[in-house]
Amino acid sequence: MSVSIASTTRCCARALRTSPRPLFAPQSTICPYQRRTPPSRRHESTSAAPTNPKIATIVDQISQLTLLETADLVSNLKSKLNIPDLPMGGFASGPAAAAAPPPPAEEEEAAPAAQEKTLFTLTLKSFDASAKPKIIKEIKAMLGLSLVESKKFVEGAPKMMKEGVPKEEGEKIVETMKGLGGVVGMD
Repeated sequence: MSVSIASTTRCCARALRTSPRPLFAPQSTICPYQRRTPPSRRHESTSAAPTNPKIATIVDQISQLTLLETADLVSNLKSKLNIPDLPMGGFASGPAAAAAPPPPAEEEEAAPAAQEKTLFTLTLKSFDASAKPKIIKEIKAMLGLSLVESKKFVEGAPKMMKEGVPKEEGEKIVETMKGLGGVVGMD
């Protein structure tokens, strides 16, 4: 026997309107077609995990904030914890890209070019075939990769090794790799 959803809904609504019984009465007294979970099983996932009272207090306080206060809280936390502003969307062509500031004037571009570059990008350009095992071991230690990942990295040369490296550290790495038989470029 199949019962339509509409007739089940009408039956249950009628039973709820006309019945002075509590909502959690046995299933057979409210509506024979209605399935109800007992009240003790409704919130098992939230009641099973004990929460820290300090965290619960903070959550309660945050939930009472207005939208502007929440935005201010987020910006303060980002600045205090040094979290960069990253776009949350997946597409660069969305509204965030449309709201990007206009490109700087040419005078502003000329000023940074006059300053000395302090951060560099290191690129493994090539290596001697006889020095391949040494290069793989050095890349493994330097970048924290597994042996297999390091081997694939070295075999895929030319490849970027590190970004934002200070000049002194970059020169050390270039000299180390040069001593092992690798050619590393600092851009």
